[in-house]
Amino acid sequence: MFKADLPGLKKEEVKVEIEEDDRVLQISSERNFEKEEKNDTWHRVQRSSGKFTRRFRPPENTKMYEVKASMENGVLTVTVPKVEVL
Repeated sequence: MFKADLPGLKKEEVKVEIEEDDRVLQISSERNFEKEEKNDTWHRVQRSSGKFTRRFRPPENTKMYEVKASMENGVLTVTVPKVEVL
């Protein structure tokens, strides 16, 4: 299981991809944030933006085709089930 804190992002803004040939799980997004404050004597605008990408190589005994992702309250949870050993 992978968990990532992504405050301020919506689930539509986060991309979870699987590269089955390389067995890589990739999480990426782009953040654009602007905050504006003003009153009678001053006006301030704060901006921040940036892209991020994180790549993980799950263990060999995982079922890459059964990966599930969910996002709740700014926390992304990616579940990668393992192959059952009998």
